[in-house]
Amino acid sequence: EVQLVESGGGLVQAGGSLRLSCAASGFTFDDYAIGWFRQAPGKEREGISCSSTDGNKYYADAVRGRFTIITDSAKNTVYLQMNRLKPEDTAVYYCAPTEGASCAEGVIYWGQGTQVTVSS
Repeated sequence: EVQLVESGGGLVQAGGSLRLSCAASGFTFDDYAIGWFRQAPGKEREGISCSSTDGNKYYADAVRGRFTIITDSAKNTVYLQMNRLKPEDTAVYYCAPTEGASCAEGVIYWGQGTQVTVSS
């Protein structure tokens, strides 16, 4: 059974930093791309970062240069280091593996998410 447990969210002031963690189990971590997504109130869920199995990392324009995705295969964990946070980063953040090695693949499994709130 695939399980994804996100943690590390919270309330932070604009300009601050947070580090999200996602502990994954139930699949071979190194065989799948894994990404971070977020859903703000009243908006659709969006992909913001992804790490493919060949080591390439992708970022949405809104977070490029501020967020960094880090994978730790030994711990089956993916992190999202978020710096210079803005109020518009407020959302529930999710991690999810794709259906294959590429970040272009679809997503089936989701964790419960972790809330990030950035105050101005």
